[in-house]
Amino acid sequence: MNKVYACIDSLASTAAVIDWAAWSAQRLDAPLELLHVLERTGRPLVADYSGAIGLGSQETLLAELSALDAQRGKLAQEAGRQLLAGARQRAAAAGVARLDVRLRHGELIDTVLEMEPDARLFVLGQHYHASVASKIHLDHHVERVIRAVKRPVLVSPGAPFEAPKRFVIAFDGSPTARKTLDTVARSPMLKGLPVLLAMVGADTLQARQQLEDARLALAVAGFEAAVELVSGEPEEVLPALIKTQGASLLVMGAYGHSRIRQMIVGSTTTTLLRLSEIPVLILR
Repeated sequence: MNKVYACIDSLASTAAVIDWAAWSAQRLDAPLELLHVLERTGRPLVADYSGAIGLGSQETLLAELSALDAQRGKLAQEAGRQLLAGARQRAAAAGVARLDVRLRHGELIDTVLEMEPDARLFVLGQHYHASVASKIHLDHHVERVIRAVKRPVLVSPGAPFEAPKRFVIAFDGSPTARKTLDTVARSPMLKGLPVLLAMVGADTLQARQQLEDARLALAVAGFEAAVELVSGEPEEVLPALIKTQGASLLVMGAYGHSRIRQMIVGSTTTTLLRLSEIPVLILR
């Protein structure tokens, strides 16, 4: 369990994914592997036209369609190689020394699960963005990877990379949230960055004590930690709070049943990921 895997494609978030993966690999002192998967489109050029044209004409047409399908596959493979070559140059320019690329055929989720035993972190790009919680569903690749793997996942919304000057932990006092604190405290990835512990809920003595205990735990680990307790709906107040933090990273746990954590791996979508304008690091 060592490598940082950057799952890249040719969409707009690719540059940010490479940059975040390069930053993460250097912070973790881990090798970086750039991964591009040529997935089946589910829309083959070859179709069944029996009954619509004569047998001889059909055979000729199907042969031509097969040739076009093969040509499309060759073009996709060449485009993938060029994408990886450019990504390698970008990551090397960012200072990554231990660097490799991999071009695969198949499904992204299958490939990611195959790589998981050797993975320390997966970095993906989020291609859809919503201004309100009910607008659109999260990119299915991102959601499936988050649900499937047991490794941390960093999701970039596609904005140009800016090294974070702080990070925010969405905290609810649960065992999962406390485990997130332990993971952050033990990992070199976020060392040296100030942290804001953000809790959404009623202002009670219990909530204040949970935040203070969390702050002290991070302070013991060497973090400069502040706390914020806000009321309202998590999907509304958390994005607004995060926007006030400048160049930052949102950190939270993946599983559980509290309202905050249901936003990350809910029954239909991951609300906060769709609304967040900064990258989100999801920990196990």
